[in-house]
Amino acid sequence: MSVPPPPGSEPFRDPFGPPPANRPPAAPPHGPYGSAGRPHGAPVSVNALAVVALVLGVLCFLPAAAIVPGLIALRQIRRTGQSGRGMAIAGAVLSTVWIVLWTVVLSSGAASTAWEGLKDSARGNESLSLGKGDCFDAPGGLEGDTYDVDRVPCAGRHDGEVFAVVTLPGGAFPGDARITDLADEKCYALQDQYAMDTWAMPADVEVYYLMPSRESWRYGDRAITCLFGSAEETAGLTGSLRGDPTTLDTDQVVFLSTANALDAALYEEPGKSPEDDLAAHRAWATQVHDVLGEQIEALRGHSWRAGARTPVADLVADLEDARTEWHRASTAGDAETYHAHYDRASGAVDGPATVTARKALGLATTPPAPGQGGKEDAAAQV
Repeated sequence: MSVPPPPGSEPFRDPFGPPPANRPPAAPPHGPYGSAGRPHGAPVSVNALAVVALVLGVLCFLPAAAIVPGLIALRQIRRTGQSGRGMAIAGAVLSTVWIVLWTVVLSSGAASTAWEGLKDSARGNESLSLGKGDCFDAPGGLEGDTYDVDRVPCAGRHDGEVFAVVTLPGGAFPGDARITDLADEKCYALQDQYAMDTWAMPADVEVYYLMPSRESWRYGDRAITCLFGSAEETAGLTGSLRGDPTTLDTDQVVFLSTANALDAALYEEPGKSPEDDLAAHRAWATQVHDVLGEQIEALRGHSWRAGARTPVADLVADLEDARTEWHRASTAGDAETYHAHYDRASGAVDGPATVTARKALGLATTPPAPGQGGKEDAAAQV
């Protein structure tokens, strides 16, 4: 007779015998899901805000942008079990570091210094600091882009001499073509105020100008720099070309002012011939006649030095004759009659009496060659 085993005890089984029949398999040590309900072997997702926080933390120009997404990411990670906690913390820490560094830089003025250096680099360096009366060398030449120059004494050899600086109004960049037109208009109108004696101008001297570029305009560059330079690239200039009230006496200034006013009127001669446009030439002759009247009045009204009184009086007599001929040209009925009066009027301008008066005043006595006078131009951008 056998005795049954006590309740709960495992019956003896021969380890070498067959397994018991109909016994259910042992249950796994855990349930069908792992911790937090994630299937075994499934990848762990990265919190998106943690990635954003890290990226924003690296960008120094957005110093505080990573703090908020970093804190939100940490809260979400604790709730969902996602990864990315280290990235969220790193982003927030980097933002804090950038805030501290920016505070130090701004308080010390280092940012302002760096910004000014960037602007100077973009604006063309020394060429923008040139002023009226400055002489300089341009390593890159006067034609084309002139980004840098070396200021030098005017007494020695130099590439250019500034005779005027024109400041343009603000607003949107007007375009290269418009700035070139303004440079033509302004610089040629101002050259005779700086170098009043056009007869003293060397034959190879031309007018150049440095103009703002689209890039330099963005940084506040509004200056057109008008300058004299040599048409011969290897020749350059020697000595200053300045001849204005700062270097001339009163007699010389009065004489040259009247002469330049007449030259400006003569320069407006119509492009078409009298045969093709007699009316335009007659109107121009009237203009010259009126300017001559103003010149004669100014010369007569000035008290000249003793040695210049007679030469100037002789010049005034010639100018009165020329004025009469210009009046007759302004009323000519045909091109042939116009030419006759025009030739007689022109003979009295810059004739022997002009040379004698100039000599008495200590001015240049050799008339410029035809076409001379700096009317060719060249432009450069800074």
